[in-house]
Parts: sequence; C-alpha cells; structure tokens
Amino acid sequence: MTSVLKVDSIQTTSGSGFVIPPAGGIIQIQYLQIDDATHTISTTADTSVKVDELVVTITPTSTSSVIKLDAHVFGEFANASDQANHMFFFYRNDTKLGFPQTGLTNNNCGISMATRTYQTTDTDSTPEIAMYSFFDTPSTTSAITYKVGIQTSNGGNYFLNRVVNTIDHDNYERGCSFISATEIAG
Repeated sequence: MTSVLKVDSIQTTSGSGFVIPPAGGIIQIQYLQIDDATHTISTTADTSVKVDELVVTITPTSTSSVIKLDAHVFGEFANASDQANHMFFFYRNDTKLGFPQTGLTNNNCGISMATRTYQTTDTDSTPEIAMYSFFDTPSTTSAITYKVGIQTSNGGNYFLNRVVNTIDHDNYERGCSFISATEIAG
C-alpha cells in the first residue's frame, strides 16, 4: 500500500502564515529562458547596459532571504576587441551588482567575463559564453526586477543566441540564454 499526501499549502499552527524552509532551503525559483536568435544588444564604449531581453522578477517572502542569481549568456560580439574587453553583471532594479566601481575609474567592473573564442580566421563564427552567479541580499519583500548587464570597452553589437554571421552551416552556432533568481531562506 502506498501513502500519498497532497496539500496546496502548509500553514503555521497559529494559521497566520506559511511554513518557511530552514535557513539555506529553497523557497522559490523564477527564470526566463530565451531560445530564439532575434535579439541584438547595442553597447556604448565604457557604459553599463541593461540587457532587457534577459530579465526576471521575484518577490521575496522574507527580508532575510538571499537571492541567488544565475545567468548563461550565449552570443558573439561584433567588435573583435570587445571579446577581450568586457564584463557581465546583474542589475537589481537600477542598481548594478558585482565588483564595486569605487576608486576605479578606468576598470570594467562586474562579476565575470565570457569565454574568449576569437580567432583571426573566423571573427564572425566564434561565440562567447558567459556563465556566472551572484548572491544578493536585498532585505525586502517587494517585487525585484533583475536583469543581465554588460559593459564593453569599445561598444558595438552583441548578438544574443547566435554568432555574427547568419549562414546556415555547421560552423555558425546557435544557442540559448537564461537568467534565474532563486530565493533561499536566510
């Protein structure tokens, strides 16, 4: 005989709220995954840019929650020098998250760079992949919008989920990108 327990929610004994997992437990996950290759992100030299295509909203259940952000960004820079001189990060609403710019006026600051696959013989078919995470402590129970951010040294276009060249050939890759926000009990 098999036992099955089915519930819509679990309340505290007082009936005033819902049971929160212990510290470190996952409360909720929100995500957005993009699987088309129609997006082009325009960047300006030395300017942080919000990637409006990679956005997720989460409403924390507690002010002590930690939000774990994850991103996988697949694409290619049109400007070959940006392949080596860029930085990815997250925005919490309008606040840039990552290594602080404080005291550094000429550095690209953020969380991580993408892999560099550039070769002089195929500058239009060598995708860059950025896969990175960040732990945020927003101390709020209001809805938060997180976005992927990017900054390049020279500016130009970044082709999301594809390489620069659009030839239908096995040397010109296509991929998927995502952003996720996981609420962890504090």
